[in-house]
Amino acid sequence: MGKFNKTGKREMPALNTSSLPDLIFTLLFFFMIVTTMREVTLKVEFKVPQATELEKLEKKSLVTFIYVGKPTAEFRKKLGNESRIQLNDSYAEVPEIQDYIIGERNSMKEEDQPLMTVSLKVDQDTKMGIVTDIKEALRQAYALKINYSAQPRQ
Repeated sequence: MGKFNKTGKREMPALNTSSLPDLIFTLLFFFMIVTTMREVTLKVEFKVPQATELEKLEKKSLVTFIYVGKPTAEFRKKLGNESRIQLNDSYAEVPEIQDYIIGERNSMKEEDQPLMTVSLKVDQDTKMGIVTDIKEALRQAYALKINYSAQPRQ
């Protein structure tokens, strides 16, 4: 039979860190996949109207946004308080919308181009004349699927 020896002090075994890089890269990839970044810096303020019949958009990659509202505080002295149109990161006028939509459509895959939806994020206090002008420009660009952004009525 063996002897039990109690004379030696027991040491804590060293921590095995060989799998630590794998764990860190797994977490990194997880956060890269799950996190969404805002692609556009908003230069207009808008409060979307409330609605009762809402549908959620299925594929956000097929949606092109047009923002309409009053300029933010930093641009208000230069541009005034009238509603402005924002395409991507810059202010635009109505005639520029057609070129913007054609460019956005051309950047999509060919099979996704007919499914492109234009979402209008319009401030609830914006005059309807601007929205009508935008819709006419969208018709000329053959962007016929239009979505109005709204929040649920509370």
